[in-house]
Amino acid sequence: MTASLALAVSPLSPPTTAVAAPRHRVTYDHYSVSIDGQRVLLRSAEFHYFRLPSPDLWRDVLEKYKAAGFNAVSMYFDWAYHSPKPGVYDFTGVRDVDRLLTIAQQAGLYVIARPGPYINAETTGGGFPAWLKNVPGRARSSAPGYTAAYRDWLGHIDPIIARHQITRGGSVILYNVENEYAAATDAAYMEDVQKKARADGIDVPTMTNDCCDAASWTSTWASGQGAVQIPGVDDYPQSFDCPNADTTWGPWGAGLTERLREDSPVFAAEYQGGSIDSYNGGYDKCRELTGPAFMKFFYKSNLIEAGATAFNYYMGFGGTNWGWLAQPNDVYTSYDYGSAITENRTLTAKYDEFKRQNGLLATTAPVLAETDPVTAPASSDQAIETVARANPDTHTQFVLVRHSDHAATTDDSATLDWTTPDGRYQVPVRVKGRDAKVLIAGYDLGGQRLVWSNSELMTHVEAGGRDVAVLYGTDGTQGSTVLRYSSRPTVQVLSGSVKSSYSPRPTDPGLPPGSSTGDLRLDYTHSGLARVLISGGGRRPLLLLLGTDAEAARFWQAGPVLVRGTSLVRSATVAGGTAYVRADTAKAEDVEVFGDARRLVVNGSPVRTRPTTSGSLLGTLPGPKAVHLPALTGWRSKAESPEAQPAFDDSSWTAATKTTTESPLKPKTPTVLYADDYGYHYGDVWYRGRFTATGAETRVSLNAFTGKRGSYLVWLNGRYLGSAAGGVEADADAPVNPDPGRGDFTIPAGLVKAGQQAVLSVLVENQGHNDDWTADDNRFKQPRGLYAVSVTGAGDAPISWRIQGARGGENLTDRTRGPLNNGGLYGERAGWHLPGYPDGSWTAGAATTVTPGVTWQRTSFRLDLPQGQDVPIALRFGGPVGQGYRVQIFLNGWNLGQYGGDIGPQTDFTLPAGLLRGHGRNTLALAIVARADATPAPVSLVALDDERGGVPVSDVPSPSFR
Repeated sequence: MTASLALAVSPLSPPTTAVAAPRHRVTYDHYSVSIDGQRVLLRSAEFHYFRLPSPDLWRDVLEKYKAAGFNAVSMYFDWAYHSPKPGVYDFTGVRDVDRLLTIAQQAGLYVIARPGPYINAETTGGGFPAWLKNVPGRARSSAPGYTAAYRDWLGHIDPIIARHQITRGGSVILYNVENEYAAATDAAYMEDVQKKARADGIDVPTMTNDCCDAASWTSTWASGQGAVQIPGVDDYPQSFDCPNADTTWGPWGAGLTERLREDSPVFAAEYQGGSIDSYNGGYDKCRELTGPAFMKFFYKSNLIEAGATAFNYYMGFGGTNWGWLAQPNDVYTSYDYGSAITENRTLTAKYDEFKRQNGLLATTAPVLAETDPVTAPASSDQAIETVARANPDTHTQFVLVRHSDHAATTDDSATLDWTTPDGRYQVPVRVKGRDAKVLIAGYDLGGQRLVWSNSELMTHVEAGGRDVAVLYGTDGTQGSTVLRYSSRPTVQVLSGSVKSSYSPRPTDPGLPPGSSTGDLRLDYTHSGLARVLISGGGRRPLLLLLGTDAEAARFWQAGPVLVRGTSLVRSATVAGGTAYVRADTAKAEDVEVFGDARRLVVNGSPVRTRPTTSGSLLGTLPGPKAVHLPALTGWRSKAESPEAQPAFDDSSWTAATKTTTESPLKPKTPTVLYADDYGYHYGDVWYRGRFTATGAETRVSLNAFTGKRGSYLVWLNGRYLGSAAGGVEADADAPVNPDPGRGDFTIPAGLVKAGQQAVLSVLVENQGHNDDWTADDNRFKQPRGLYAVSVTGAGDAPISWRIQGARGGENLTDRTRGPLNNGGLYGERAGWHLPGYPDGSWTAGAATTVTPGVTWQRTSFRLDLPQGQDVPIALRFGGPVGQGYRVQIFLNGWNLGQYGGDIGPQTDFTLPAGLLRGHGRNTLALAIVARADATPAPVSLVALDDERGGVPVSDVPSPSFR
């Protein structure tokens, strides 16, 4: 939705030189992963391209990952997303993973590739295509049918991953085998997946993610047949109890990643970065549950106490379960996940905390990536405890300071008796609430020697012949920093209140005669931002920027420069004395650049600047223009559900005549009525059954499987009988529920006539497929659709059935939007959801009330958003969440989710740029499925942010009606 100036090469862009991508080697040992022999402290967050169907926005999110200090991204590859039927794959358009991996490399991120075959991820089928339910043999095993299927999938996805490996000039550094494979395991299968990967050209180290904090009952895949090279562990210590965010603290353990093998590093393969909203508390509560307090305590504890050097946080950005992507049991349309970056791509306080912590990890990686446990400083107050690690070569120490009672919320102070590499010191510390700090001693900070500090280090850079460092602490707490010099330096406090003192120390034996070393101590209170310039003392100049958490979050390290201000700094380079910065701004504000530059260009435009006493450049950036969104008017509406009428022509539908099924749950009907057996895998499915009536019929009884949040509606001879909730995953658990998804419907007297044909019509609203986390076909192959049918009083009269789901079934009629976009509503099959459908004959105006069945509403609107701005827009449903009906939302033909009280609490639905035309006409279609008379909620467009900057976004192809 933004102008292309942000990435364009122009006279105001830095010069570029095309070079061949070098090839590298990935190794690992007890301490860390290494690339070409250099240790890497891996800082990754999960990203699901399939939950963001706008490829240009992949770049936006991945650049935000990089700006937050991540150096890697972890990516599942969703088999179901790419394969509508056996042997058919699509890697184009919104499924172009070759483009995805290229963008990740351009963003400067390593990639952890996770092609499964099973991925879970709260996706339908856990990433397994639904057609796999028709393949003989247990999934996630060595069964021949499953083996042939997954080998075919890997044979298509692996070569794409392989050519993007760092060993071939790309950025893929690790290959994840399977996913949380802990129950009903098959070692030969794990081994074969790896053999297949190697045969397909994968030569980077293999890894896997063991679930549940490596619980004793799980298979860790650290040794024996099927073992991987780097076994990792998943930790979710905060649980998923979002509604009780304010009282929940670590119910699922200490969150310390276990070391599974001595010759490989401690790898937090999935560490909790948010939460699913299992209990409908709303994702803002999930963000609170896993917010900065949780991050400070648990992430820092895992770094120092567990000694982890590889982290992947799940999620960094969650995205949207558009179409029928969601697994029905745990999630609804939004997969925001309470992440640091919201579903609408806006940044949160969690993002700031990631930036602070990642800054430390990035700047100290050469020493922090190789540490051992050491004796920690003693605390004068037992309310505060310490844990320490040190680099065996440099002896740099990293000390974790936190409350001894890990759930404490008190405000406590203590003095640490700290023997550092440079001497013994008494260090004051204060811990407020559930805070935790990582303090450093004996560290070579660029050209400086940091003896110790009770402020946390965020980052430091060398610029213009001097060091610039950012240290921070909790607002209102005392701070001290001690630096070592060979003689008394000159201290100039440029801003803030900072006291300095210099204490000579005994001469070191290696110094020339007459030399003396000493400690420069700075004392201050963390409040606002203080600036201290230190020069002389035998070292190059040092600019210390001492601030609070909030002040630290205003800094961005990008390449060779440090930037203060803006909403986001995407990248920065310096060439010919000019700093070229790409940045976003939500308002007009100052921007300050610390670097070896005399001029500043932001987003291709020169910025007037002046030098500051801090040696930086200070300028002002404009904010975005105001955005005005149109009201949604000009609606047209039309009721459908002709399938409910006896005279409807269903001769083109599929006859349900199969008598066998691969599902372990055999039907209670003479013929199989499971939708998947007939190639209708996603969304709504219609059934029509005919029988000859006796006239004595009194009741229709049905059982149907829909998955959680699903239901079905029933008509007899065109008369609506009612609805019922469908069977769910729990019905497959032992003991298997013999009567799942039961509905009993009274037949009104006189509705059927003896000797006449009766037509039973059923609309089944399937909500997606169970995952296969337990590697149990009773769970994964639980059917969707009708399971049992009986008509009381009909005697032995047979019922002949026809079934209709998405148009074309497995043979897609809309390859652009893919297999998960559509179900089998009449309007979907007829193209009512598509741009250009001729709705001129429909009733003018939105439907004020709807009756049981399906009603469609359509309108169009035009946008002309300001060029060069990023404006995330959502469709908002007003008032309380609607009951008794649900709404499928189609934007330009793309199914962007479901609204309704039995679906979830969501009222804002993301309309991603690219699918949403920011400069043109858009078509909005709503399919309302009502189980009772209802009044649909009003809808409107809302702008959730407005940023000057962003990335160029092209329109995603959206074929129209024809």
